[in-house]
Amino acid sequence: MSDSTLVFPGMNVTFGSDYCNLRAQHESPQASLTRKPRPFLSSIMAFFGASSTSANVSSTAEKDVEVSDPPPDSISSLAFCPVADFLAVGSWDNNVRIYEVGANGQTQGKAMYGHQGPVLSVCWNKEGNKIISGGGDNAARLYDIQTGQAQQVAQHDAPVKVVKWLETPQGSILATSSWDKTVKYWDMRSANPVSTVQLPERCYTLDVSYPLLVVGTAERHVQIFNLTNPTTPYKTMMSPLKWQTRVISCFPTGTGFAMGSVEGRVAIQYVDEKDSQNNFSFKCHRRDQTATSKDQSLVFAVNDINFHPVHGTFSTCGSDGTINFWDKDSRTRLKTFDPCPGPVSSSAFNRTGTIFAYAVSYDWSKGHSGNTPGHPNKIMLHAVKDDEVKKRSQKR
Repeated sequence: MSDSTLVFPGMNVTFGSDYCNLRAQHESPQASLTRKPRPFLSSIMAFFGASSTSANVSSTAEKDVEVSDPPPDSISSLAFCPVADFLAVGSWDNNVRIYEVGANGQTQGKAMYGHQGPVLSVCWNKEGNKIISGGGDNAARLYDIQTGQAQQVAQHDAPVKVVKWLETPQGSILATSSWDKTVKYWDMRSANPVSTVQLPERCYTLDVSYPLLVVGTAERHVQIFNLTNPTTPYKTMMSPLKWQTRVISCFPTGTGFAMGSVEGRVAIQYVDEKDSQNNFSFKCHRRDQTATSKDQSLVFAVNDINFHPVHGTFSTCGSDGTINFWDKDSRTRLKTFDPCPGPVSSSAFNRTGTIFAYAVSYDWSKGHSGNTPGHPNKIMLHAVKDDEVKKRSQKR
């Protein structure tokens, strides 16, 4: 499929305006929050009629480019199209936005569609002509770029935390995971799931790299699936990290995964026992409490982990507003970004690994009380240099 076949006809979707009540996984188990709707910062016409941002971009010290017309509320999920540089963005304002990213980082809003609650996850299909999103309205929705139409394609009994498009030898399947303690597999030709898997607890994170699918739930449970038998866990384990699981990201090779927790720590885990000697964990997204008290650290949640599609190195971003690139094989930090003015809630590499997108917005790591006025909501684009993501020689 060539880039030129990606045609956006514009908005043709009815939006929901009310937020639903959600139990925030970032708070204590007893805490809950009710979100109030907020007006758009720019009109719908301005969003769809926006010209390239090349004339008025703002940037960080490293010249990272700010995306024009970002969502007005917390940004939960970023996903690049697998065949062209289009970026899907899910937000707590109930909407999914799609931006076109130009060769020099200039951006233009191309389409938008809505849920009846906060959007928690977005992904693309393999052909790059459909976007799937999951949200607080207990539903997954599919947006067809070529027709401009959105439709509900999955239903759960609680918010849909993660959606992933799976390519298997038997065909394409949508996986949805929810706080109703299930993973469901959907064939888009049927209104009902082809199978449902019961989880030990609420799903907090899920990732896939065929044939590997890994789910992280509340109470630190981790279930590993071989998608040749997608309804029965290949392995069940407790997280090697002591605190709540925040994110799991599978190696591009499908041989293992990285997982991050709320305690500012990442674990590297291999699936096969023969590779278990390569398992390790490390601290990150931490800060000395004071200049003189270096034995006491402030710890921050690891919000997202993404593997580079070419080199297999990976990024982490956190509630402390920092981003790092890492090489798991040499156990080396490759790059540290300048601190952002707020938590980095989500991130994504494009298909070639030449663009790294990251969202600076409130991540709910401090609950409802932490959502103070003045939190930024912006999406930044970083032009990736090869030496920032190339693997280093392994230490002996």
